[in-house]
Amino acid sequence: MVVTMTDSLAAPGGAMVVFTTIPSEDEARRLARHLVESRLAACVQILPPQTSIYRWQGTVEESTERLMLIKTTAPLYPSLERAIRDHHPYEVPEILALPVLAAAPDYLDWLRGEVADPQG
Repeated sequence: MVVTMTDSLAAPGGAMVVFTTIPSEDEARRLARHLVESRLAACVQILPPQTSIYRWQGTVEESTERLMLIKTTAPLYPSLERAIRDHHPYEVPEILALPVLAAAPDYLDWLRGEVADPQG
């Protein structure tokens, strides 16, 4: 069984995947551990080094970064964003959130069970 788009978005605690990039493996591990231990994320995946090319303050820059995929719920997004900003080395960190449109129900149950209760 697959959860439909409307089920995922309409349900309280709809799942989200949040992306951020960070300059090093050590910083990524520290941030990931903080987010999971704080129950703001059920799981964080840290992808291998990637090259990012972007414009920053009028100059084209190139750097090596780690992409983090953070699984959480929509009600926790504001707290998650604040935690990323508080623990991130960049002046303007990339923080992009995408709703989960469909997912295995047992995975969603697990995810919701691993994050803090937004009411509590």
